[in-house]
Amino acid sequence: MDIKEIIKPENLVYQKSEVLNDDVMHYCPGCSHGVVHKILAELIEEMGLQEKTVGVAPVGCAVFAYNYIDIDWQEAAHGRAPAVATGIVRVNPDNFVFTYQGDGDLASIGAGEIMHACNRGENILVIFINNGIYGMTGGQMAPTTLEGMVTATTPFGRNVDLNGYPMKITNLIAQLPGTSYVTRQAVHTAATVRKCKRSLKKAIQNVLDKKGTSFVEVVSTCNSGWKMSPVEANNWMEENMIPYYPLGDLKDSVKGEHSDN
Repeated sequence: MDIKEIIKPENLVYQKSEVLNDDVMHYCPGCSHGVVHKILAELIEEMGLQEKTVGVAPVGCAVFAYNYIDIDWQEAAHGRAPAVATGIVRVNPDNFVFTYQGDGDLASIGAGEIMHACNRGENILVIFINNGIYGMTGGQMAPTTLEGMVTATTPFGRNVDLNGYPMKITNLIAQLPGTSYVTRQAVHTAATVRKCKRSLKKAIQNVLDKKGTSFVEVVSTCNSGWKMSPVEANNWMEENMIPYYPLGDLKDSVKGEHSDN
């Protein structure tokens, strides 16, 4: 069998999505962002949405999504992505609009923005990358940092008497009647990647069907901020992050319905 036989279309096993740019990946080895970018680009291509998609990227590592996915993008100030997305989708209601945000951005300075956008039921998708830390700016404590977790600003571990409790903001989002589909996923194994892609596809379809806000949390690692190897970070996430932020759907309904969670 020669090379021409091997590369026949019917023998194709895998190829890079055409929605992904050819830029060299800059994220730290083991970072979850690249995996989420890949499956998001695949879905935009598979669902034929490239020409009608607008992404909103805020401050933090998440902002660099515009380097890799070939769609229209709008940057937003720190925490303000849901407000910017609201403006875009109200002016262009037939577009597919999503925000791509980290936990420091969404759950801290942007907590007010995300709660009110979801409560209004804005017809957008929110992708929430939760690695329990401020990854880009030095590894400081975030609202999602676990109790006892060491960060640049909690060198002896997060103390709930001083710093409060880790925030399960996705659980709060699921209570809001404006949300239709709220789920928590991960991308550290082949199985979780497949599940996350199915969840993102469902969330995108809900937005296209104008069912209200869809919210997909991805429990992630920050091996550089956690001072671990990629393998160690995945293991630590499984042993510590996922028990506190368990994976699975929190709400699957339509706009106007409340969650029992």
